[in-house]
Amino acid sequence: MTVPRIETTAGKLARLGFADAARAGRLLAELGPPAADDADLLRDLVAVADPDLALASLNRLAERDPGVLSELRSDPGLRGRLLGVFGVSAALGEHVVRHPGHWRALCGPPAVHPPAKDEARDDLLRAVGADPRAAEPRAAGDATETLSALRVAYRRRLLCLAARDVTGLAPLAEVTAELSELAGAALEAALAIARAGVGEAAGQVRLAVIGMGKCGARELNYISDVDVVFVAEPRDGVAETEALAVATRLAQATMRACGVSTPEGALWEVDAGLRPEGRAGPLVRTLGSHLAYYRRWAKTWEFQALLKARPVAGDAALGAEYTAAVGELVWQAAARPGFVEDVQAMRRRVEAHVRADEQGRQLKLGPGGLRDIEFAVQLLQLVHGRHDPLLRRRATLTALTALSRGGYVGRDDARALAEAYAFLRQVEHLLQLHRLRRTHVVPEDPAALRRIGRALGMTTDPVGEFTDRWKRHAMEARRLHEKLFYRPLLQAVARLPGEEARLSAAAARARLEALGYADPQGALRHIAALTGGVSRRAAIQRTLLPVMLGWFADAPDPDAGLLGFRQVSDKLGTTPWYLRLLRDETAVAARMARLLGTSRYVTGLLLHAPDAVAMLGADAELSPRPAGALAAEAAAAVARHDDAESAVIAARALRRKELFRTAVADLVGVRDIEQVGMALSELNDVTIAAALSAAVGKVAADLGGALPTRFAVIAMGRLGGFESSYASDADVMFVHEPLPGAAEKDATDAAFAVANELRRLLAVPAPDPPLHIDPDLRPEGRQGPLVRSLASYAAYYARWSSPWEAQALLRARFSAGDEGLGARFTALVDPLRYPRGGVSATGLREIRRLKARMEAERLPRGADPALHTKLGPGGLADVEWVAQLIQLGHAHAVPGLRTTRTLDALRAAVDADLLAPGDADTLTHAWRFASRVRDAIMLVKGRAADSIPVGLRERVLISRALGYPPDASEDMLDDYRRATRRARRVVERVFYGDGA
Repeated sequence: MTVPRIETTAGKLARLGFADAARAGRLLAELGPPAADDADLLRDLVAVADPDLALASLNRLAERDPGVLSELRSDPGLRGRLLGVFGVSAALGEHVVRHPGHWRALCGPPAVHPPAKDEARDDLLRAVGADPRAAEPRAAGDATETLSALRVAYRRRLLCLAARDVTGLAPLAEVTAELSELAGAALEAALAIARAGVGEAAGQVRLAVIGMGKCGARELNYISDVDVVFVAEPRDGVAETEALAVATRLAQATMRACGVSTPEGALWEVDAGLRPEGRAGPLVRTLGSHLAYYRRWAKTWEFQALLKARPVAGDAALGAEYTAAVGELVWQAAARPGFVEDVQAMRRRVEAHVRADEQGRQLKLGPGGLRDIEFAVQLLQLVHGRHDPLLRRRATLTALTALSRGGYVGRDDARALAEAYAFLRQVEHLLQLHRLRRTHVVPEDPAALRRIGRALGMTTDPVGEFTDRWKRHAMEARRLHEKLFYRPLLQAVARLPGEEARLSAAAARARLEALGYADPQGALRHIAALTGGVSRRAAIQRTLLPVMLGWFADAPDPDAGLLGFRQVSDKLGTTPWYLRLLRDETAVAARMARLLGTSRYVTGLLLHAPDAVAMLGADAELSPRPAGALAAEAAAAVARHDDAESAVIAARALRRKELFRTAVADLVGVRDIEQVGMALSELNDVTIAAALSAAVGKVAADLGGALPTRFAVIAMGRLGGFESSYASDADVMFVHEPLPGAAEKDATDAAFAVANELRRLLAVPAPDPPLHIDPDLRPEGRQGPLVRSLASYAAYYARWSSPWEAQALLRARFSAGDEGLGARFTALVDPLRYPRGGVSATGLREIRRLKARMEAERLPRGADPALHTKLGPGGLADVEWVAQLIQLGHAHAVPGLRTTRTLDALRAAVDADLLAPGDADTLTHAWRFASRVRDAIMLVKGRAADSIPVGLRERVLISRALGYPPDASEDMLDDYRRATRRARRVVERVFYGDGA
């Protein structure tokens, strides 16, 4: 709008923010009264980063295109965007003056939104006379005019992006991604120019341009060398040598098209120095040549560079092949000997190359600079990304977020790093926008510092505020870099008294006594064995142990933890990744210390599967594997062995590793008791199926042909209910069905042979927790035949079955073998376990009598009933018999009760109004508690027991494993007694009462 003329004296303009008020006054006067009198225009001018610079560019543009002034007065959005760019970038101001029509790209709604996918590519291809829809676009020529057209079109799009950037319409991630896409579009157009120059020969080869560094990571800045790698493949019928020669000409011409100077300047340098063998190697290679080099000769820095690789131009399919192939190599690189040390040495070399006079002003390479953050993040990605695919991100900020979510970087640390990185990148952009030159050095000129501070929104004291904030972010980035990039454990060591940072015998003894180790002398022997000598292994242990001894002390059993650590270290100490993993992943070392100091069961598993320690890096590694995947792996293990014993030992080794995964997940609290029971039961199913396959193969070989019968294993008891504990036997029944035409005796003999061989194979001595096959729930118990045919089961159940057998069959389900036979068996027993009309009065009396007798007779002599998790009042048996009695009475009419799982049956009973919700909650809580205590006893002691120990020390260990504080073992006991006492009251009413 127009208002009475504002006084434009030098004093007034200086107060408004112009540095050269006299010159500003002359320039405003030259714009003419409508502009000079426009309060909105003047207000927006003085709000930009450099009002003098903006006014000078506006004045020059108005000379070329006077119509811009009226448009600025009528369009506030245009005014903010154009003046915002002019106030930051002299180079883009010069560009708009040279191409006055380009300011119109900042008009209207399209100017505030990011471009559509491929819009920049298509625009730049059209600018050089190429057809964007062509499979291999070819420019109109390769003369200077075409190269200039590319630069003009590129900077027009750069102008639009900068306008959204400086006005806050585009966040940092959007800016860097769009700059990367724009670079890819320019490379595509440059390749089209190259094809025009090479001519028809260009069609002999497929060429892909792989973006590396910031371009590949979609985090490019405004002016930077664009790092690339070229990969080529010959077309059909073209010799490889000839194709590579053509591809090399194309690559050279592409680089020239971007980097050569023209009347419109250059875009940026294309740097292919990250290719195999660097500048000494061929510019272009085939995919096979790339892979051969990386597999055999590549150095650590080359794998680090490949972390960012992304196809950006040329043959997209070939580019995708390249990135997929090298991606697998990248995530194995951290296992290479000396990997971490190599990366650290690279970082130190980079710092050494910073000029002394720029050391304190380098945004990129100096202490606390961008490279500090990028290197730290990349190292953590490469070390931990082997096991955690969620870390496989190209961009720094998204990778940092993934590292934080995965627990590899603390949330506060990640937030501070992200803030520092974003701030430094913003400053870098502002430095480069000014002249569109590649620079990372913060200037010393106060005027330049003022422009940067104002561009960042600092208006009171732009120079002081910017300098303080920059130094603060740089110091924080450097501090966190030292914490994350160098050994994370060092910070924990630094919190210890100085004489304990390196273990002398006296310091170790004093620390052990202070931490409460029960056997300090024994612990000292372990420490001496771990840290003695001059090897690299001993040196790392001397760094690890001062911290780990504290973590062991925080565990329930420090002595057992240290002993287990020594035993595992003896097994894995010469393996390159083991100590490096503990040194560089604080969470792994802390978790390992806790587990070894808590669970003899876990320690035993780890001693026989020491490479499983790699699972400790992230909770994602502890997720249960699908049963189908486990079954396939077990089947493959069996198939790899010719003899049955070796095959089953291999399957049992898989079980050992998965038992470790389950036990760790249980102890760290990422799986509840139902999930643990499901995982253990599925694992037992898989193991039984693998052993059955081996047994069938052995018996068939002995018979000289295929089995004359079908065979199935029926899960019973806790296995059938998917409620296995770590100590559970596998309760099963064996059923067979003769094949048509087979003699009954031959079929029965073969089935017996398979069942016995299955049991034998699973009982072969091995360093695994045993899986004892218990077939005693079969008809007639131990007095009955080990295996029956389906017809024999039908005859028996039709004539002789008793109520306890019907109750036992509530848990029956198919486990392994012939699925069809398993389904026929369960269909056979359904009428028995889900009787029409429910359980009879006689059956009910017998079940109650059997339960009472079991309580009186089966409890071990001298055992405290209140502490017996299985048979005690309110324990597992109480809850399970309530659920089973409801099933026997009502499952024929309530389909939800037809389940083998106890808690599912209680839930279904509530849904059917057969059990009060409060009663179900009480029973469920007691069952869960008793199950957890029973599992904790096995985990802590490494051997099975059903009673809570009366000894204080063992009870403390178990309560700690359950998550209670060190002094709360009596609280655990009180909680257990309370839960089971309440459950028993429900049992008395529901199981023994008249309403049952």
